[in-house]
Amino acid sequence: MTLTLSRTPRLRPPTPATAPFASTMTAFTLTAVLVSGQLYVVIPLLHDMATGWGTSPGGLTWLVTAFGIGYGIGFLVFGPLSDRYGRRRLLTIGLPLAALTTALVALSPSPEVAMGLRAVQGIAVAMFPPAGMAYLGERLEPRRRVVAIAAVTGAFLASAVVLQVAAQLLVDVIGWRGLFGLSAAGFVLAALGVRAVMLPDLPRAEADPERAPRRALGSLLSAYRPLPGLLVHRVLTLRYLATIMLMAGFVAVYTGLQIYGVSSPSELLALRAAGLPSIVLMPLLMPWLARIRRTTRAIVFMGAAALTLAVIGFTGTAVLVLLLALYVAAITGGLPSMNESISAEAGQARGTALALFSAALAVGGSAGPQVAAAFGGFTPLMYGLATGMALSALFVLVSTWTGRKAVQE
Repeated sequence: MTLTLSRTPRLRPPTPATAPFASTMTAFTLTAVLVSGQLYVVIPLLHDMATGWGTSPGGLTWLVTAFGIGYGIGFLVFGPLSDRYGRRRLLTIGLPLAALTTALVALSPSPEVAMGLRAVQGIAVAMFPPAGMAYLGERLEPRRRVVAIAAVTGAFLASAVVLQVAAQLLVDVIGWRGLFGLSAAGFVLAALGVRAVMLPDLPRAEADPERAPRRALGSLLSAYRPLPGLLVHRVLTLRYLATIMLMAGFVAVYTGLQIYGVSSPSELLALRAAGLPSIVLMPLLMPWLARIRRTTRAIVFMGAAALTLAVIGFTGTAVLVLLLALYVAAITGGLPSMNESISAEAGQARGTALALFSAALAVGGSAGPQVAAAFGGFTPLMYGLATGMALSALFVLVSTWTGRKAVQE
């Protein structure tokens, strides 16, 4: 009789049920500032870039537009792919690509080449927002998700100020090419940090256990089948429209301050910075605010934004710093509430739905300057935006009623 001893298999340590909160929020928040800030970082560099290439700064504004176009397209491309292939897999590819494309912009020999590379850069960095926000909604402990989502959303907003100020301070030291090189190095560090804190991807059925089991992958095009349905969804469509209005209002307010001569350049920088404390403090309040229904939160914040803008229109610039801080706080609270409400409604198509949310932010941000210019004055703009915020709150309220009716049916 022969006794055969089999080798004891080596067991892998079990994957934690939830992601570590502090390290995940830190890595994702810093990455969000770097990602979203690439849209704005060119603005203080236009004069130096124009001087180096012997052209006019006005013609180089297309460097901003080219990035924005690529950014918006990237959301729609990579959101569905994150649903199909996993959040971690997509980000471990996307952030190194963002580093490479950003470094190539630094090497651009001409404005035409730089514009093309900026579009490619926009596509590459667009992998982060939908996949990252979907990951936070799936893998963090439920009671802490709202804090992390608020922090990352606030980082997207804060990047408009942080990256422009940084570029303005550093361009005379390392030049515009050095700034893009520094951003590329930042993406390398972001890739390492995000990879270190992210848990392995779960099958879709485990990521969303309330839904049906995961089906066969099918063709690549099948990943995009949810897009049309989400665009005409009876609940989500209204929330996307509200998101566009929120972001358009945020950008339009600061554009209006600049184009209507309400403040001097130094005062304008101070007004922009006045919103940063609100962006930092709002996530700290989210553990208490999370006790309120997400749609109710969104409606209250939008109503507060509408009221604040109406007061600005009525009082002028007397207490503008304080009122802008309140307005930014309302936007910083409203956007993560919208993110949560869209994510909760999307089920297995969460990545695709949040890609559309990110695209709505891009559309709103792009429309903001045109909205500001259309009103012809700062006071009419404030009243117009107040009306838009009130309509956003109404859209969310109607979507809530519609969602309840659909459940009853």
